[in-house]
Amino acid sequence: MRSFKTLRTATLTALLIAVPFAGAYAASSVFSGPSVTALIDQAQGVEKGITDAMQVNKITPAEAHRLHMRAAHISQVAERTAAAGHGRIPATQYQQLLHQLDDLSQTLRVDTGSAFLMGNGGDGGYYPNGYGPNHPNG
Repeated sequence: MRSFKTLRTATLTALLIAVPFAGAYAASSVFSGPSVTALIDQAQGVEKGITDAMQVNKITPAEAHRLHMRAAHISQVAERTAAAGHGRIPATQYQQLLHQLDDLSQTLRVDTGSAFLMGNGGDGGYYPNGYGPNHPNG
């Protein structure tokens, strides 16, 4: 169990690092080759994280299915766009796909309880002001 937790942590850390750096390349007008492949690989990495989370009961099969559908949609759009553009994706659409992938990755982190903690930690860190939803100051 400990080795899986380490693997899961390493996988999630890799995703946290990879997605923002991929967005840094969004300044050019068209993405092709390695950038497109990296985007699709990142979507597949998120899908692996979803499968792993479901296998250790961090998310339900229904949640996993919903998340898998989102990841598959992102991959399919990227693949279709690249195919139609002879291996290229316009920067605007590439940025949108990266944003969708980042949102999906964040949703997975929240669903598994491994999202960034916020606040003072008294509420588990999930509320910016440090108070839970039922607190009078929350």
